[in-house]
Amino acid sequence: MTDTTQTTTAPGSGASTSHRALSRWFYSRPRARLGALLAFPLLWLGVLYIGSLVLLFITAFWKVDTFTSKVIPSFTLYNFTQILTQPAYQLTALRTIGIALAVTLLCAALALPLGLYMAKIASRRVRMILAIGITLPLWAGYLVKVYSWRLSFTNGGPLDWLLAPLGATGPGYGLGALVITLAYLWFPFMAVPVYSAFRQIPQNLFEASADLGGRGWATVWHIALPLLKPAIIAGSIFTFSLSLGDYIAAQFVGGKTQVIGTVIASNINLNPPLAAAFSTVPLVVVIIYLFLARKSGALNHF
Repeated sequence: MTDTTQTTTAPGSGASTSHRALSRWFYSRPRARLGALLAFPLLWLGVLYIGSLVLLFITAFWKVDTFTSKVIPSFTLYNFTQILTQPAYQLTALRTIGIALAVTLLCAALALPLGLYMAKIASRRVRMILAIGITLPLWAGYLVKVYSWRLSFTNGGPLDWLLAPLGATGPGYGLGALVITLAYLWFPFMAVPVYSAFRQIPQNLFEASADLGGRGWATVWHIALPLLKPAIIAGSIFTFSLSLGDYIAAQFVGGKTQVIGTVIASNINLNPPLAAAFSTVPLVVVIIYLFLARKSGALNHF
């Protein structure tokens, strides 16, 4: 009688063997391993982000049939010509850029003394309270914050009530209200890097300046500000670009103030090619701003 020996294979051993072989293959090929890790993020970036921008740019060259109001795929520079030659569009673009610059300067002017106080003067408890106060608005909804400012700027609202004893009133809906609202929305993006930069400045630099006769703000201007330049520029990238592309705040508190976003929103259904062409304006402005920021060397520290 012949004995037969049966070999039993553990469940899943074939799969584990193939997994080990695949792991060894990737381990011996660093470039393939890097490509596998970056494949999905690059696909996401290429298809959803860059692909949508390419479609936007292509649509900007199309036209709308004046009789049927249908979009006709074609190649025309008419939309860009309108943007570059129409005074209304030029004024809207310049106004939007000016608002973004004003918001950036206001955020920087507020962040510098606050960052100095938090980093060099305030106690640990006060610093923690201020840090929470700066970052807490980031947890609130965007529309909630904008609508709260709309209520504040309304006629007879809380702002008018606070200024009534001084014989003054709030600015109401308009350009000033829009700048204040946008500065409130994006201030944390400027305050946090400025505070972090102040924390990294050695205390002995301030003491040495004081020993040489430098007063408080003279020390900040001549000693601290050059060291804060990278942080200010990094924060300005956020405040400038976010203000440049915002249009919901303009609709809520801007009154009759027209910005690039409101023009795009009003044409998105009536004239999509024109809206697409106008959408390239903030994109080009942000690219130029990033180029200038890079040329300044500030981004080398991040």
